[in-house]
Amino acid sequence: MQAMPRKIKQRKELEQLSPFACPSSKSRGRKIPEADCHVRTPFERDMGRILYSVDFRRLRQKTQVFFDPRNDHICTRMEHVLYVNYIAGTIGKALNLNVDLIEAIALGHDIGHTPFGHTGERELQACLDKHQAGFTFQHELHSLRVVDLLAHRQQGVFGLNLSFEVRDGIVSHCGEKYNEFELSPNRKKREEDLIEDATIHKPPATLEGCVVRMADKIAYVGRDIEDASRAGLLGFDHLPLDLKSELGSSNSEIINTLVFDIVEHSFDQDAIILSREKGQAMEELLNNNLRNIYRSERIQRYEFTVRNIVQGLFEIFLEYANYPDRLQKEAENNFVFKNFSEYLIKYPEKGANIYRKVVDYIAGMTDHFAQETFKQIFQV
Repeated sequence: MQAMPRKIKQRKELEQLSPFACPSSKSRGRKIPEADCHVRTPFERDMGRILYSVDFRRLRQKTQVFFDPRNDHICTRMEHVLYVNYIAGTIGKALNLNVDLIEAIALGHDIGHTPFGHTGERELQACLDKHQAGFTFQHELHSLRVVDLLAHRQQGVFGLNLSFEVRDGIVSHCGEKYNEFELSPNRKKREEDLIEDATIHKPPATLEGCVVRMADKIAYVGRDIEDASRAGLLGFDHLPLDLKSELGSSNSEIINTLVFDIVEHSFDQDAIILSREKGQAMEELLNNNLRNIYRSERIQRYEFTVRNIVQGLFEIFLEYANYPDRLQKEAENNFVFKNFSEYLIKYPEKGANIYRKVVDYIAGMTDHFAQETFKQIFQV
């Protein structure tokens, strides 16, 4: 009998991949066991589930840095995800790692990001703090929540039921640790460690997850400068000479420099390693972006608008969720409340408190949908 394509692929993985890679046949499996696909490996299957989810589709209208961009040349959250996917895949192929696992993690790593980027994330947390809701919002944790619970997979079925390694890579992807130059996998990580480790940004359980985490920074450090240049905030010409000399004078040069450096220093190592010189230069460039882009006056002024939208939506939805009769009455004549009412009816987590439901609803919005919803409710 002819061997199934999946089994042939998995045999090749065991024969050809680096000893530090994670073959799909060694996966710790899914929370809900499923029969294997005849053609695709488990990680290929995870990639497809992420790619076809509505939550992934929404990333094309979610902020990367500049809010609700109408300029086609400004990067959205989906484009950032695709850049991470390409960069991490390039590194993974050079290091002979499992690229299917890398791509699944990369495509899913920001699937739970809020509208309006990190500003939206901070404002949701401010709302939770105000009401002492008893839990925190962190986009890495929410991405895991999306793939585990909230993503609508098929009629009446929620959650994508991904493999442990992909879920771990998603929740451990933190790209905001600027001074992280070497990352070794924590292969002893357990299921119960995923959420706890994410809150303190411990390393992923696989080397493939470490690649994605490092590629996340590489993908945005130069690309954000391109966007800032179009917005008149900062261009590559304004960068310090020592940084341009160390990393390059364009996004492509910066990416090439950092990718080559990682491949050179990580080959045949059980770690993803940036040299001290390149790592410190990237850290300095990220801090330069923080001062001149992310904390620029133009961004901060728009943050006032974001704060108003997020807080306004949170308070009004919280109010109506606490009074179902009022919500139902409003839903008869207002599609905004009709959408929210239907969402509450279909909400998949039994016993979740009302704060969790409202946060999940707002976090799933695109920039544009959040703005339009706000207008429909508050515009006189």
